[in-house]
Amino acid sequence: MAAVGAVSRRAAFAGTQGANRNNPIWLMTSAFPGESFDDVVGRAKSTGAQGLELCVFPRDTDRSDHVATHLDYESFDLEAAKKVVDTCNREGLRVSVGAYINLIGGDRQTENQNHMLKLIRIAALLGGDANDVVCGSFVGYDHVLGRQDRGFEKNLEKFRDVFTPILGYAKDLGVTVCVENCPMEGWQPATAPDAYNNLPGCLAARKLMYAILPDGVSGALQETYDPSHDIWQHIDPSDVIEAMDFRRLRRIHIKGTRNFPRSADAIHWGRLYPEQVVDAALAKKAGVPIAKSEWDRMNYEPRLPGFGGSDSCDWTKFLSTLMAKGYKYPFVIENEAVNSSHTGNMGATIQGFRATILNTAPQVWPLSADGYKFDDTQMRGDPMVAPARDLPVVTMADLRG
Repeated sequence: MAAVGAVSRRAAFAGTQGANRNNPIWLMTSAFPGESFDDVVGRAKSTGAQGLELCVFPRDTDRSDHVATHLDYESFDLEAAKKVVDTCNREGLRVSVGAYINLIGGDRQTENQNHMLKLIRIAALLGGDANDVVCGSFVGYDHVLGRQDRGFEKNLEKFRDVFTPILGYAKDLGVTVCVENCPMEGWQPATAPDAYNNLPGCLAARKLMYAILPDGVSGALQETYDPSHDIWQHIDPSDVIEAMDFRRLRRIHIKGTRNFPRSADAIHWGRLYPEQVVDAALAKKAGVPIAKSEWDRMNYEPRLPGFGGSDSCDWTKFLSTLMAKGYKYPFVIENEAVNSSHTGNMGATIQGFRATILNTAPQVWPLSADGYKFDDTQMRGDPMVAPARDLPVVTMADLRG
């Protein structure tokens, strides 16, 4: 009877593996700073991924994190676009582009806005929505406004004013802009009193963002959702998926988080606010732990699901929720794991990507004679369509007239 039951269970399980389970799994190229476009194509092929979110960060930046730039945004033209499309079609890969920068605050906001316009142009030259090439970014935050009375609402209004022309431009070119939900808790000095540095860092903000935009451009804004950022805020990401406007969901970043609720830091400082900075000698005298850096204030560490142990996300529940709701777009692995990309060891970085692909595959790929395998005959938009015409570079000054 046990054998019969096992056969029945296997048959029932196999019956759940329908053709709708065939989402591509991509790599985010932030883990490969200093490498070329051809290099990261090779990385994708070596791990069994189906695509790349190409990071194209500004080169003239004072940031030490996320400095990967895998397309030459200054000289990108029609011929460069054709080469990318030809490579993708030859290698069986797809791409999007992104730069996760502050677009509504800080000293570089105008330069960052103009950089985003360059990336929207690049996405358009690569086919835009017709080839499922989106442009990923943060929104950012204006901290000067944010510390005023009704500062959050003032940031919403500034978002509307800045993004209305950007999204109008994107819509005209057939490109979707996808903003990610990371609060960017380390995007201020550790001495800052708060850790909210990116407007779409919570679901309420994203819903308000869609509502405040003019109807004519709102549809050009969609979401990249990373569950890890809600995990360290003690929110179940499956609940967020159920409560969001699912039509806006265009990308999922796969990245894990392991929370440390029993750490000395959490016990002393709580988890409602980030750790605060005090004089080190005073903290030592009082026996109080203090954060070592601006990225060490919330008592968690980034991980990758399926690599080196568990994290604090129920990946089975989260992926099942997405698939049940009909999510059909790519899963993009963002490797910031302490035991993978953050080791600085390329072998460990590649191992982390491969392990995460295997961890994700049973819920997003069909079961075949060779196990769980992506059906590349069903590649969305295959082949990519080569661009037909070049586009001029524009700036915010041009869009505002």
